[in-house]
Amino acid sequence: MLHLSSLTPQQLNNTAKAEMDRLFFTRCAKVGSESLIEFMEDIQDINNFDVDHTGLRKINNRQRVPKTQIERALHIFDQEPGTVYVEHTSWIDFNAFNLPKPIFINLVRDPVERMISWYYYVRNSYRNAIYYRKNPKAPLKPTAWFKKSFNDCVRSGDPECQYVPFSIKETVGNYKRQSLFFCGHDRDCLPFDSPLAIQIAKRRVEEEYAVVGTWEETNITLTVLEHYIPRYFALATTLYPLYQDALRNRNRNNRKPTVDEDVKAMVRRNFTHEYDFYYFCKQRLYKQYIALKRMDLERLNLI
Repeated sequence: MLHLSSLTPQQLNNTAKAEMDRLFFTRCAKVGSESLIEFMEDIQDINNFDVDHTGLRKINNRQRVPKTQIERALHIFDQEPGTVYVEHTSWIDFNAFNLPKPIFINLVRDPVERMISWYYYVRNSYRNAIYYRKNPKAPLKPTAWFKKSFNDCVRSGDPECQYVPFSIKETVGNYKRQSLFFCGHDRDCLPFDSPLAIQIAKRRVEEEYAVVGTWEETNITLTVLEHYIPRYFALATTLYPLYQDALRNRNRNNRKPTVDEDVKAMVRRNFTHEYDFYYFCKQRLYKQYIALKRMDLERLNLI
């Protein structure tokens, strides 16, 4: 096991393992990815790269069959060097399709806060106006559904807010498996809060992802991105303050009600292994940061 005082960026940087100059952001849902995407669009001309987040037609399936996986992999491979591809999708094994692998990045967020954010996101009036404009024949949700609070949903035992460990079939789609974005497309990744799925996801992070940050620690995340993937994130910490105010309001739901702490605690009990994965990712991020700042921290006797 590496001691904090002996960490070096070289030990913790998977960027060198990439086999082509493409960045693949396999974005989890409700983790602040919109802010990072917009920031990358802000700095793409400065760092000479191109963000492609419209790309192929998006598929909302939790997992992809090999045919659609290889379509994504080939699409990324066919892009110009210096392209960032962004999509809500699980990690794809490029080498399994005899293709060079890109640089992988992602973000994570507190699992229960993600669920609360998703719950109110799908009830957002602006989002629903767009949805029903695109799908005029879709059945309208009742008024009671829009007004139902997360507190009441959990306390009443509503199936929408039941996060059952080892479940595979969904009552509603809610992206509750944060680990699935890292675990991949194997069926072993599907059971919710499964220890096996979490271990596979951890291995993917450790071996395949250059950086898994968190927008809860924006400055640390940007520092690590800047130093571990300078091809795309050079000057990130210098440039971010110029765009910070606009990015803070990106996709923010200012009408999201307060959720009671006892309700959060009730939900948290069903996310035991998802929290284990979340803390694992944050610990790795902190190690990458400490490796960069080790000399400064040693001088201050902090490690």
